[in-house]
Amino acid sequence: MSTIVFIDTRGEKIPKAAQEAVTYASQLAGGPVTAVTFGGSTLLDSLGAQGAKKVIVARGVATVDGQQLTKLVCDIATKENATTIVCVHDATGKAVAPRVAAHLKAGHVAGAVGLPVDGKFKRNVFSGKAQAWMEVTSPIKVISLSPNSIPIAKGEGTATVEEYSGDLGAARITVKEVRKAGTGIPLPEAEIVVSGGRGMKGPENWAGIEEFAQLLGGATACSRPVADMHWRPHHEHVGQTGLAIRPNCYIAIGISGAIQHLAGVNQSKVIAVINTDPEAPFFKAADYGIVGDAFVVLPKLIEAAKKLNAER
Repeated sequence: MSTIVFIDTRGEKIPKAAQEAVTYASQLAGGPVTAVTFGGSTLLDSLGAQGAKKVIVARGVATVDGQQLTKLVCDIATKENATTIVCVHDATGKAVAPRVAAHLKAGHVAGAVGLPVDGKFKRNVFSGKAQAWMEVTSPIKVISLSPNSIPIAKGEGTATVEEYSGDLGAARITVKEVRKAGTGIPLPEAEIVVSGGRGMKGPENWAGIEEFAQLLGGATACSRPVADMHWRPHHEHVGQTGLAIRPNCYIAIGISGAIQHLAGVNQSKVIAVINTDPEAPFFKAADYGIVGDAFVVLPKLIEAAKKLNAER
């Protein structure tokens, strides 16, 4: 009986969400776990710091093919006699976890937000407006963890790395081109996000948003209308139809806070809002709010951030 954790490590750097998943799996198991991954990272042994005793990597998988990755996870789960499989609740995990659960006849909890309590897993439902507790009674369980749900363990262990030697079959998806979306911190991994809406009045006014985010060590985001008007790239769009994020701090500037936008950001630990309209819906969800003109307030916040950084 063992616990394995499936993570995406296609880049050189181990993603924050992957480190969280290994930490979670280790805590769930009460000891070292086996990590399963693909890609060419040379830093896989560092996952020992989060509780991985062994990392099995399929170097030959160049595409995110759900069928191939499902076979990879199922093969390792069978070999390791695993009763718990942990995944990250991201695009890759969402493509793999349900398939693995179906193949292994396992119960599946999608989007867990913490360790189980009395054998029950908590997850957000109805776009984060409520929480549900789920109990898995099957012999094998598949749990996908929502990013930014638990702190990353900082141990000192080193994991052994093994190459996967099985046959994953032919890929059904062919990737002809990869275009990197931006060069900053990926939105799902950002602990601080500064987001702008139509209140910024145009793409030419985004320099302040970018500067403020950079000073805070965060990432930039936007509302859907902003992306639809091509003021900002679509990979920055957060909300029900965009990315759902869970940063430690979400700062919304010039965004009214429609329910569709709130659905993607309401799991943020702290929400701060700047808007000229005191009746803007966002103020009801905010921890902190400033009623004022973004073009007056934002420069003052930038100066304050510069002063704070200079004093550190």
